[in-house]
Amino acid sequence: QDHTDLTNKYYTDITIDILSYIIGCMMGRYSLDREGLVYAHEGNKGFAELVAEDAYKTFPADNDGILPLMDDEWFDDDVTSRVKEFVRTVWGEEHLQENLEFIAESLCLYAIKPKKGESALDTIRRYLSTQFWKDHMKMYKKRPIYWLFSSGKEKAFECLVYLHRYNDATLARMRTEYVVPLLARYQANIDRLNEQVDGASGGEATRLKRERDSLSKKFNELRSFDDRLRHYADMRISIDLDDGVKVNYGKFGDLLADVKAITGNAPEII
Repeated sequence: QDHTDLTNKYYTDITIDILSYIIGCMMGRYSLDREGLVYAHEGNKGFAELVAEDAYKTFPADNDGILPLMDDEWFDDDVTSRVKEFVRTVWGEEHLQENLEFIAESLCLYAIKPKKGESALDTIRRYLSTQFWKDHMKMYKKRPIYWLFSSGKEKAFECLVYLHRYNDATLARMRTEYVVPLLARYQANIDRLNEQVDGASGGEATRLKRERDSLSKKFNELRSFDDRLRHYADMRISIDLDDGVKVNYGKFGDLLADVKAITGNAPEII
């Protein structure tokens, strides 16, 4: 039993390391075209030059260092979609499904529990949206290099930001590219569900109402997050890497997840 446990943990740990590396490639920290650490400067400086030099030719790095980490596919460039793209780029289309299944099965050995009838990609999405951040915190001993911005307990919106690419325009971009469009999508879906509820009855009506109520909670949480995000975006906060993660992570009030675990203090609202 112990031996099986150790083997399972070994496979899971390797898979988590691979996913962490893939996210590093998305962020531009690593690249399939260059060895070692590729980008770890400050404030996104010099990143455009690396792109121009084809440093990320095989698998393009994300253009803003903001990666949505969602439990559903609301964005084309969300982490799960890009994991699939990476696996396809490295190991080819013909082996894509079996490789996704291998990753999903390895995660279910130790990191998360298997779920009946769930596709491999959905399992990977579930790991990334519920467990990756915890594992990243553990890996970096509560000094994470990818920061988790989170709207709150409903997880209406969450994204990772690579601290070396964060700059004073990152929060404004997060709003315009992700949060504001997502608010509109949530509203459109709520309106659609309201129409469907009117025409439904029995169990179907109950299911639709539950879906609508869940989305309404997310919408309200995201609206509140957007107000706070706008406030901080207007301040154009910059960070100095020499101050360390503990100091810098505390500059964003409650926009970030697990502030107290990282800074030692409750979020300070400015």
